[in-house]
Amino acid sequence: MTLTHYGFREWGSALALALVLCGLAWWLYRIGWHISAWISAGVGVVLFLAVAFFFRNPCRKVPADPGLLVSPADGVVRDIEIVDDFDIPPFTGRARRIGIFLSVFNVHVNRAPAAMTVESTHYREGEYLDARHAEATRRNEAMTIAGLRTEGKKKIPLAVRQISGAIARRIVCPVQAGAKLKRGEIYGMIKFGSRTELYFPVEEVEVKVKVGDAVRGGSSILASVKDDD
Repeated sequence: MTLTHYGFREWGSALALALVLCGLAWWLYRIGWHISAWISAGVGVVLFLAVAFFFRNPCRKVPADPGLLVSPADGVVRDIEIVDDFDIPPFTGRARRIGIFLSVFNVHVNRAPAAMTVESTHYREGEYLDARHAEATRRNEAMTIAGLRTEGKKKIPLAVRQISGAIARRIVCPVQAGAKLKRGEIYGMIKFGSRTELYFPVEEVEVKVKVGDAVRGGSSILASVKDDD
């Protein structure tokens, strides 16, 4: 497991502060303030570990079958619904949406659900409702990437949407149109509690999870493409 470079500023700052607090602890210990020294050192270590825990980037084993769509995030499946008017090219029209809620304790990097070529990106300014709120998917700040699946026989459209929550206030998505992503490849993250959604065609893809399932980004199977052999 490593730390994601998307959190370099945060975990780097936490490390610097932890070193300062440990230096202070050493000085306090030298002058006889032993209890204060241990408290200072403890705060520094706990602070860094907490930030590092949030920005962790565990290794994941990506399923080899190209017909599978893997989870774009860690968390719990919050809802599975049909969207009639999804419109971010090349994906337009009717789509099925799987919404995943991420708590502050989940890994927050986002991964590509399949090998795909990104054809468009869309940023939406919005509110910061709790990511579990029924209106969060429609009203919150969001970033969506959409493109075509490039593995297997069917070149179906796919889209992944990152949604801010009440605590999350920064979406990281450096991906631009034309980017080619591998299945399970990390492409961004949402800092702190949030929601991630996967969109895919209704008729051509079979859902493999249910509401309430815990999933892991890059390794849990959310759906499979029908007749893709």
